[in-house]
Amino acid sequence: MTRTFEHRNLAMLLLQAREALMGVFRPILKDFSLTEQQWRILRTLDEAPNNELEAGQIAKSSCILSPSLTGVLDRMERDGLVFRERPPEDQRKWIVRLTTKSRAMIAQIRPRVDAQYALLEARLGQPMLEDMYRRLDTLIEAVPAGQETGDALAPSLLKESGS
Repeated sequence: MTRTFEHRNLAMLLLQAREALMGVFRPILKDFSLTEQQWRILRTLDEAPNNELEAGQIAKSSCILSPSLTGVLDRMERDGLVFRERPPEDQRKWIVRLTTKSRAMIAQIRPRVDAQYALLEARLGQPMLEDMYRRLDTLIEAVPAGQETGDALAPSLLKESGS
């Protein structure tokens, strides 16, 4: 007896969409000898005020587990892409910032990344792309981060659907 789920596998579809999308960006990253994790960190810092964030904020924003982030940041610091320092008021934290070298690299990468997004927008249309951004933002806000219980979505989904 074959049993099927009531809903499509949204998590798998999102992973497949990510892989399709990353397929156009990987060659750019390869040209600059960057890993996807390094690029997520650089992009996160580039979009942060003063191009700096606390390491925990980077981990959350770039979807990299803290233990992995430490190793990636070690390599990035060694390669001159980031600078880390402990703030005097809290020696337990690390503040990470872009270096001159990484800002120059991002300036070279930006037009190529923007060109790929322009092609995507041309294929999908600006309204569809903007709608996708809005819907993904809504999904991210609706799903509680770090929840392990099966009914973790119930309160937020009921509120959203008006039930």
